[in-house]
Amino acid sequence: MIYRVKKFADSTNFTNALKVTTAAVIPVFVMNYLGHFEIGFTIALGAFLTYPSDIPSNLKHKINGLLVAALIVAGCNLLVNFLHPYTWILYPVLCVLIFFLSMISVYGQRATMVSFSGLLSTALAFGHIHTGVEMLRYSGLMLIGGIFYLLVSLIFNFIRPKRYVELQIADCIKLTAKYMKLRGDLWNADADKSKIIEKQLNLQVEINVIHENLREILMRNRTSGTSNQNRKMLIVFISLLEILELALSTSFDHNKLHQKFEGYPKVLSTYQTLAYNLAATLKQIGKSIENSKKYVSKHALFKDLEALEKVIADYEQELGKENAAEGVYMLSNMLHYAQKQIEKIKTIERAFSLSIVYKDFKGERNKDMEKFLAPMYYPISTLIENLSFSSTIFRHSLRLTITILIGFIIGQFLPFENVYWILLTIVVIMRPGYGLTKQRSFHRMIGTVAGGLIAFAILSLIHNNIIIGSLAIICMILGYSFTQINYKIGATFVTIYVVFVYGIITPNIADVVQYRILDTLVGTGLTFLANYFFWPSWEFISIPLFLKKSIEANRNYLNEISLFYNHKGDVTTSYRLARKNAFIEIGNLMASFQRMSQEPKSKQKELPQIYKLVVLNHTLLSSLASLGTYIQSHKTYSASEAFNVVVNTVIKNLDSAIKLLNLESSAALSDAENEELAMRFTELKNIRAKELKEGNISEDEEFNLKMQEAQLVIEQLILLTNLSESIVQASKKLNLTR
Repeated sequence: MIYRVKKFADSTNFTNALKVTTAAVIPVFVMNYLGHFEIGFTIALGAFLTYPSDIPSNLKHKINGLLVAALIVAGCNLLVNFLHPYTWILYPVLCVLIFFLSMISVYGQRATMVSFSGLLSTALAFGHIHTGVEMLRYSGLMLIGGIFYLLVSLIFNFIRPKRYVELQIADCIKLTAKYMKLRGDLWNADADKSKIIEKQLNLQVEINVIHENLREILMRNRTSGTSNQNRKMLIVFISLLEILELALSTSFDHNKLHQKFEGYPKVLSTYQTLAYNLAATLKQIGKSIENSKKYVSKHALFKDLEALEKVIADYEQELGKENAAEGVYMLSNMLHYAQKQIEKIKTIERAFSLSIVYKDFKGERNKDMEKFLAPMYYPISTLIENLSFSSTIFRHSLRLTITILIGFIIGQFLPFENVYWILLTIVVIMRPGYGLTKQRSFHRMIGTVAGGLIAFAILSLIHNNIIIGSLAIICMILGYSFTQINYKIGATFVTIYVVFVYGIITPNIADVVQYRILDTLVGTGLTFLANYFFWPSWEFISIPLFLKKSIEANRNYLNEISLFYNHKGDVTTSYRLARKNAFIEIGNLMASFQRMSQEPKSKQKELPQIYKLVVLNHTLLSSLASLGTYIQSHKTYSASEAFNVVVNTVIKNLDSAIKLLNLESSAALSDAENEELAMRFTELKNIRAKELKEGNISEDEEFNLKMQEAQLVIEQLILLTNLSESIVQASKKLNLTR
């Protein structure tokens, strides 16, 4: 329990909650002491509304983002107050404002959070209407609150500048270790492979998010010159990317291997032990970073490697070189994979156990790093391109605008105490997707009712404002800490602290609790209905786009692998970008599938067929990573014409699948092309069989390397061809247009 509490207190979520609580509480305490509670409360409100825009980034973008958010928060409040007396113009301007604020989400995560701050400010403005000079004063105080939050955030950043990156790296290491552990589970003879693959795909979604966070911080910081610590973390991050690619690249035919070594189970069990220890070592490194302790290795990975080498040698000796040749080649590839993983893990170990001054990357690679980041400019063309019903953000913006307008009208014509609570609930809950909105609606209702009842029970027993204020601060910290972890618990604590605040400043607390619960239920109901009936963004409409992007990314990755295999040399930036995009798109595809599985059954069209395509694309990526990793880390020979014919066939198959997803006609391979493909495979297999027959007793190292290459490349080419054909067939059967 002590460890869990310590871990929670050291988490990024808790730190963020501490920042916003500090920025909100200090103005209230100071100004209340000076006899100006309302001024302090308004400044705190400005800080609270600016807080959502404080997302991971380098310092420059953090400052710019928070300043823009503070200005929008104050500006929205001023606009609503200024137009409030003029009802005939308030409604149309309110619609335009809400629609515009929601639409700026097309510019990415930071813009989405700035949009959220503006929408919150617009909703809250209806709870505090001012006129004349007072509205300027009120908006000015909110701006001061936003700037004050920026200062608090910068202070926290300078107190522990390295901690956020360390925790993100620790999480990345642990997720990568979990992924490797799942790969190790595949070596169990009775493993549920489909379940393991599903877990891997879900994990890929989490890994993609944390990779983007780390790219944003580490690579953008590099452009302005950074510390040795940042360089060290960047090297660790790059090593983790390579470890993940290596883990994904072990696309062995496990059934075939279990049959091959059925009489020699020790071979595979020794390899599985090594695979588990690789994952355990990474997990241990992650824990040491998380606990701020010096890393001390507890796993003897080199001994595990020696044990694997020994069982391979014993296997070869028992069967004889000729009979064991094919099995040894398979095991040698597995051995080489393990060696590369240990090499990468040792790089990470050295980074956290030694004081090394890491030199900066030089030359083209330093320049090329910016290509791995999302662009930070905001062209108006992006906004214009999304002004159509084909855009999910456009439909969401329209839906949100109409729902808020309906909520506002209901609040005006029915006897609701606080209309802005209805609006706030709509803003907080409504999301572009139905599944997440439904989940948040349900959790919000439970949290509000539970929080209201708990707060009312406490207030009926405790009447000391100091105690209530202290409890409000604690609940505020816990509320914001849990919002990202468990929205239901977060909503409960947020409701408790809001009721506590009202309990201090208003005597009729029972009415406050009653109206807050009622307003929340109305806002939640409106949100749920709107997401179902107002231009819903059902995932079956958009999932063909994610499928197409994933297939395109895999095709481009294969094309880069083929170019590298043909021309050799150093790994190009275009190769790395293609690899990165392939990983990102498979995660995006799985995220889309997850959202679809949360929607009503009637909207889960072709769900099994879509999942089949998700798994096929993941397996294809695994095979590509296996081929790409091998040719990067081995001396390889000239690519044969047969290799290029097969690769071109796979690319043609993937192009056909893309056309099918675009609802275009796609021509199948001609008989002549199928005949040539079969001939090329026969050619490759005959060459390999001849070399096995004539040269399997050769001690020549070059021959053995060539045989390993032939074994892996032919195996992957066969797998790639079969997978691409399966993707085409699955795409033909997919029908989402009904």
